[in-house]
Amino acid sequence: MAPQTDLYDTLSSLLNPLALAGRNRSTSEISDGLKKIRRTVLTEGIPEVPGKPSLRPKIWKLMLKVDNLNADEYLRWVSMGPSSDSHKIKNDTFRTLATDTQFKGKVKEDMLIRLLEAFVWKITTSELEDEGQPFKYVQGMNVLSAPFLYAMPSQLEAFACFSTFIENGCPLYVQPSLKGVHEGLKLLDKCLEIVDQELYEKLFSKNLKAEIYAFPSVMTLCACTPPLEEVLKLWDFLLAFGIHLNVLCVIAQLLLMRQELMDSPSPMKILRTFPPLDARPIIGITVALVKDIPEDLYRELVNHPFQP
Repeated sequence: MAPQTDLYDTLSSLLNPLALAGRNRSTSEISDGLKKIRRTVLTEGIPEVPGKPSLRPKIWKLMLKVDNLNADEYLRWVSMGPSSDSHKIKNDTFRTLATDTQFKGKVKEDMLIRLLEAFVWKITTSELEDEGQPFKYVQGMNVLSAPFLYAMPSQLEAFACFSTFIENGCPLYVQPSLKGVHEGLKLLDKCLEIVDQELYEKLFSKNLKAEIYAFPSVMTLCACTPPLEEVLKLWDFLLAFGIHLNVLCVIAQLLLMRQELMDSPSPMKILRTFPPLDARPIIGITVALVKDIPEDLYRELVNHPFQP
């Protein structure tokens, strides 16, 4: 068998028992299985075998702890029709990954609208919306929903994963003030100064703080940078190890074009459009960068998407 097929079969055998209620497996067995899956995502990536269904949906649901799909609730929210944010949603959905023909061929605009409208109804009719942490539709949510609609076999699964991802993974990214995004950008500057002071000072000398050049990459967890297939591979890593690592993934992209940035009299011209995403080297650099970040700063990095 080809190595990819071997890898696929190994992951399948790990995923099938884990997908069950775990009745016949001890806590340590389940934990070991999860570690093996994460290790494979890190070192090999999720294998794609022609003629076999992708393992990505199972792995993403596992990492997000989505094990219950409530079709009745989803249909109820969908049936409620346009929400109070409908005009904002429709203003964004038509341009979601607009240049990606593969995405446009699989995910129609009405699918994006349906998922986002349902999510707005969910957060406005539940106890999630409280005075301390109000959820709203914000620009960028459309791009964050796109990988789920593309990767998941059904809109119900995409909705369940997207909802869990937003509510548990990065609620501060979707505050009206985008508090988590702005915090992530500040942390990007701090981390860059530590891992590459020379590059940081070069950008700083041109008044280039992360707020200016990295806003879309932080807000969308790099989903704004094509190609989508590479975004999915990067998200495999982020969902397995923590979406806070996206800040370091953006720094990794800067380091991959470091010489060009250092040599340029106008680095913003380069930063205006990041080069096409290449997930494997970005992941490799990100893992190496983790070791250089002081413990207290790393703790801030871990907490910034969800802890005020």
